[in-house]
Amino acid sequence: MQFHEAVELVGAAVDAAGVAVVVVGVAWATIVAAIRVVQRRAEVYEQYRRLLGRSILLGLEFLVAGDIIRTVAIDPTFASVGVLGIIVIIRTFLSFSLELEITGRWPWQKAAPVEATPAAD
Repeated sequence: MQFHEAVELVGAAVDAAGVAVVVVGVAWATIVAAIRVVQRRAEVYEQYRRLLGRSILLGLEFLVAGDIIRTVAIDPTFASVGVLGIIVIIRTFLSFSLELEITGRWPWQKAAPVEATPAAD
């Protein structure tokens, strides 16, 4: 097996892992939401969105990694690197937007401190 073929195979495997993460994440989030609806629990929609967003974020990371592997190792021309740059910028914007939707803050912001509850007398 040639180097280019091996790298293409690895890139395709990483892409497939990204797609699998999204598909499994959507299925898992839907199952959890359905169970919560049947149990009549509160905040089904918010938890469903969080679980969906997390699976999409992780899937995007795998897809970006697959693109980087194929572009850098197989065809490192200025045009292919430029296309990769545009893809990474778009996916980074999507990741930031999803992170804001999931957590309510930008990725570089610290988590809100947990307030201590007063002790019962």
